[in-house]
Order: sequence, then C-alpha cells, then structure tokens
Amino acid sequence: MTPRLEIWGIDGIGEVRPGDDIAALVLAAGADIRDGDVLVVTSKIVSKAQGRLVAGTRADHLDAETARVVARRDDTAIVETHHGFVMAAAGIDASNVPDGHVALLPADPDAAAATIRTSMAAAGIDVAVIISDTMGRAWRNGVIDTAIGAAGLDVVWDLRGQRDPAGHLLEATVVAIADELASAADLAKGKLSNSPVAVIRGFPFTSNDSAAGARPLVRPAADDMFRLGTHEAMQQVVADAAPVATPAGDIAAIDRDIVLRAVASLGPVGVVLHVTADGRAVSAEGEPLEAGYTLGRLAAALAAQGLRATVPTPTETGALIRVLNPSDADLVP
Repeated sequence: MTPRLEIWGIDGIGEVRPGDDIAALVLAAGADIRDGDVLVVTSKIVSKAQGRLVAGTRADHLDAETARVVARRDDTAIVETHHGFVMAAAGIDASNVPDGHVALLPADPDAAAATIRTSMAAAGIDVAVIISDTMGRAWRNGVIDTAIGAAGLDVVWDLRGQRDPAGHLLEATVVAIADELASAADLAKGKLSNSPVAVIRGFPFTSNDSAAGARPLVRPAADDMFRLGTHEAMQQVVADAAPVATPAGDIAAIDRDIVLRAVASLGPVGVVLHVTADGRAVSAEGEPLEAGYTLGRLAAALAAQGLRATVPTPTETGALIRVLNPSDADLVP
C-alpha cells in the first residue's frame, strides 16, 4: 500500500540560545510527536544551540570553514567544508541572526541529530532525526533543503538488484531518502516562517540505532566526476602539465586531427590559434594573458582526448604549448 504522509511545522519553539536543549524546546512547544515520526530540524537552530553564531561576515570566516575550493566566481565561492559538504560560502549564513553576525554550520550534524534522538527517547518517544540545510544543485536553478545530519534511519535506500513493476532490473538506483524527507519538510517549515522543526508522520522506515548518519550521502572523491568548477579544472590541468621541453628521440606521432578537434571544441576565442603540421605544438597569437588562458583551456580539451600538454609559455606574439602523447612522459624532464 502506498504510504500516506503528513508533514507539519512546529510553532512556538521561540528563539534558541547557546546551551538550549532542542528536544526540550520541541516538547515544551506541545507538539504532537509519536513513535515512528521523523523530526526534521533546521541546522540554524542547532548552530545557535551550539554557540556557533559568530561576529563578522561570511568572508571573515570562509577560510577557516573551507577544506578546499571547488569553484570561485567574483564574490561567490563554492567550497567543500570540513564535513565534506560542497556548499556556497561553506554554509555560512547571515539570515535570521543578529546584525553583524553569521551562523556557522553545526560542528558535527550527525552527533547533534543523535543527541536530539536520545533526548526524545528519554521522554519516551522513538523518532528519527534529520538536520537539514539549504543547498544549490549543480545542474538546476533554485535551492532545496538537504540532510547534513541524521540519526535513527538509513539515509539512502539501495534498490540495486531489485525489479521495478515492469520487471526491469534496477542497476543504479540509490535513493537519497533523507534528502527527500528534508526537502518535503521544508515545504511545511518554509523559509520565511518561524517553524524551524517539522514532523513527518507515516513514512515507512526501520528505526536503526547503528545507522551511519548523513555521511553516506556525500559522494566519495574517487567517484566525483565534477570535483572542480570549469575554470578550476583548467587551472589544475595546467598545473599538472609537463614542463616545457623539446622531446628528443623516437616518439609516437600525434594525430593532428585530434588536436584540431580539441581546438574546435573551444568555440570562439579571442586569439588566433595555429597548429603545427605534425600536431606537436599549438601557438596562440594575441594578448598574452588571453593567449595563456586559451591555451590552458586547450590543455584541458586535449586531456579529454588522451593527450598531454606543456605549460603555456610566452612568445613574441602570444603563447605556445607543446602536445605530448602519454608515452612521451619519460622524454620530458
């Protein structure tokens, strides 16, 4: 039978202060909470309870909250936090906090979820808990709430190996259940209301004290096909490129057509590109910075074709790269 879900926000929680017990605040609000419910708690009130409101701006605290930069455009920084989440401004938030302050993400969202679950259990109520925060998505406009912490339920459902109603074998379906619950709860909590906690009733899950928290929702680095922004990926390719040198000895020929395809993939550029007859070098005529940037892009395009490129070097008319086969690596100092 298809489950019937009920979702509503809890009113009356009030302003959360450092040291507050969130479970106690929820119970004091008189909410109707029963065994088997899922509590979805906005991370902001967890941060407030943990004393994670700090004076300053996002920029003041961004470096300390950043494990690595994924992409940066003007004043916008997409970074990986020390938790492993990829978020704008490391999740540092200036909404619903006093002027001149920002809220940092909870130090350990899974531990916070477990604490709330334990406190609810002490009151005689067995619930699962999700800590939610707002995130953007790489291929979609708009933001949604996702799970950054969890306790008492498995956050992903692995359906691989099962068959759909048509009898087809599911080969890649792993459902981010906790993210779906966090997004659904946000429809009841809203962004502009004062309901930082929502209750979901009727969701069929198995209570699990040994669940791994929200960590399974974070894609491992080895499986991440989009670990860097476009410009950052190009910079990485250039940084990893072989140093400039003229290869010596017998080397495998370069397929010039592959180089030409890589050049064509760049689309319109602000410099004039020349590919040598043997495909071994590409020069860019034009303003030096633009020439170097364009050849950096070309290095990324060549890497996608299985070729290597040297670091762009200045010339009298712009810049130059040399094109290498992977087998040429031992010929380059």
